[in-house]
Amino acid sequence: MNAQTWAGRLPVVKSKAGLVYDSLRAAIASGELRPGERINMEELGRTFGVSKIPVREAVKRLESENLLTSRVHTGMTVTEVDPEEIRGVYLARQAIEGLVARLAAEGGDALLVDDLTTAHEAMLRAMEEDDEQALSRLNTEFHRRIAAASGYRVLADVTEQLLLTIQRYRLIIPRRDADWRSVLAEHEAVIEALRTGGPEAVADAARAHTTSQARREAEARG
Repeated sequence: MNAQTWAGRLPVVKSKAGLVYDSLRAAIASGELRPGERINMEELGRTFGVSKIPVREAVKRLESENLLTSRVHTGMTVTEVDPEEIRGVYLARQAIEGLVARLAAEGGDALLVDDLTTAHEAMLRAMEEDDEQALSRLNTEFHRRIAAASGYRVLADVTEQLLLTIQRYRLIIPRRDADWRSVLAEHEAVIEALRTGGPEAVADAARAHTTSQARREAEARG
């Protein structure tokens, strides 16, 4: 594990444990810390220049979120991604995505359409450059922005957890080009509904997106 490649990303306003947590979580989400990779607690302390206590607090928090797993013989490792769980993730997204999108549309966030359009255009460029990692990150940002605009932190938190699971799943089973093209077309439909339709039209577009993604995932898995 080369912690020094991502340790420098730490912001400067949180507790030491919070800083270590944020950096580890980002590394897990991006795949810099791969599923099954062992976490060396002493190395983390040296890298971040902190004692064992903040590292232990950060690791415990990540363990409670099922991002790290403690095993008797291997110690602390990045939790493996269970492909069987992805169906449940999509079912959960189908249940809340329409609600989140409708609330976002009702919220009147003047910057929402512009922000989503910017993310969408960046995804188009990443598609042209065949940059799978950028596509995954930008897709997360697109949905995270809608969830934030819903106005409810609990919905944003649930969405974040579901998106993180999908992002980690894509580290072991990437999307195909045809899947990304479908994602982009469905995102465009959500943006268009925000521009020209009412809240229910936006909710319908968001539900159609997650339903389509769930169907393609089921087809891919056979």
